[in-house]
Amino acid sequence: MTTPVSTWRKSSRSNSNKKYDCVEVALGANWAGLRDSKHPEAGNIQVNTGAWTQFLTAAKSGRFDLG
Repeated sequence: MTTPVSTWRKSSRSNSNKKYDCVEVALGANWAGLRDSKHPEAGNIQVNTGAWTQFLTAAKSGRFDLG
């Protein structure tokens, strides 16, 4: 998708004290954009809202937790 993104916010799960935990999210009407806040110039990925909702549900349930 090439929809312009105007407002990025850091994920509440990101920790500024950790080197690798820096994710930013922008939400549109029918999509969610994700990017690495350390390298925003590298671009972003955008997914439809259905995929974003499924990802959030899985993440909140602990499906991706390590350990």
